[in-house]
Amino acid sequence: MTARPPLPTLDDLNARGEGYLPGLIGLRYTHVSYEVLRTELTVRRELLAPNGFLHAASVIALADTTCGYGTRLHLPEGAESFTTIELKSNHLGTARDGVITCEARPVHTGRTTQVWDAEVRGAQGRVIALFRCTQAVLYPRG
Repeated sequence: MTARPPLPTLDDLNARGEGYLPGLIGLRYTHVSYEVLRTELTVRRELLAPNGFLHAASVIALADTTCGYGTRLHLPEGAESFTTIELKSNHLGTARDGVITCEARPVHTGRTTQVWDAEVRGAQGRVIALFRCTQAVLYPRG
């Protein structure tokens, strides 16, 4: 069993997204462990669809990013990165304002793939989306 690297701080995780999509949408990490990652996102007009409800892509960006950062924590020795190869989301509700949260957990952390589940909740704590993604673990070529 290989020793795990030290966990990044919340500041490290939040800084990593600056200048990229996570920073652009305002995603913030609130908890990090090897078993669970939590994020939050303040709903604002730019994240809504023209109908006034939270855009599904905003929810997916929150969930996929939360799972992706978790994937980094579980990369096997020798792996250099990962990429999402499949994702599925079930949208059970929506939001127009407030803060939505995401909690992601690993289901499978193998040498070539990882599978992650996440729940996105509205400001009142009700589940508004269920999310699952599969990540391909990438190794250097040659």
